[in-house]
Amino acid sequence: MSASYFDVDGTLVRTNLIHPTLYYLRAQANPIKSFKMLARAFSRGPAMALAELRDRRLFNEMLYASFEGMTEDRLRLFSEEIHEEVLKPQLYKGARDLIQRSLDKGHEVVLISGALEVVLEHFAKEVGAQTIIANRLEVKNHRLTGKMLRPIVAGPEKALLIRQHAAEKGYDLNHCNAYSDSYSDVPMLSVVGHPAAVNPDAKLKQLALAYQWPIVDLDAGNERN
Repeated sequence: MSASYFDVDGTLVRTNLIHPTLYYLRAQANPIKSFKMLARAFSRGPAMALAELRDRRLFNEMLYASFEGMTEDRLRLFSEEIHEEVLKPQLYKGARDLIQRSLDKGHEVVLISGALEVVLEHFAKEVGAQTIIANRLEVKNHRLTGKMLRPIVAGPEKALLIRQHAAEKGYDLNHCNAYSDSYSDVPMLSVVGHPAAVNPDAKLKQLALAYQWPIVDLDAGNERN
């Protein structure tokens, strides 16, 4: 048995982590509240952009702080809305086939993402993934505190979490696959024996060409070395 580890945003869907948060901020009970929350979020934009460049874990913490005060029940309902309104419509047309190829090999399909675990539960059912490694938010008195639970799934941390998962399952990483679109996920791609660049950004594409990693375009359904 082996595993295939899939990043989600940008890899399997066209969205990024910001889209679900913006959806939530716009979906408040009244326009005034939405405007205030959006204005506060945009005021943090420059700091968040800097955080993304320096440490994606810090970026995630700043992004998910927007959920402070949301009830746990609303988060559950919101997660289903996000799947139906944001993720599902933006699924790359070749994503299901790529996942199915891993399932046909007998691989455990693992989604490893900076997205929220509660949101990816719906997405995993949609695409047939068995396991989710994703971010979780702290809850106290049935409300979100705006803080994230450790570990924060981002950047180099993904590589560590893949190692831990493989060790727990008894998988040889040399026989495992990993898929991502982002240069920031090079650590995660580098720990497996079969990495692939999916819809890669410019830096990852350049690296993939240099190391002869497969390059996959899920819009076209093409793969080349």
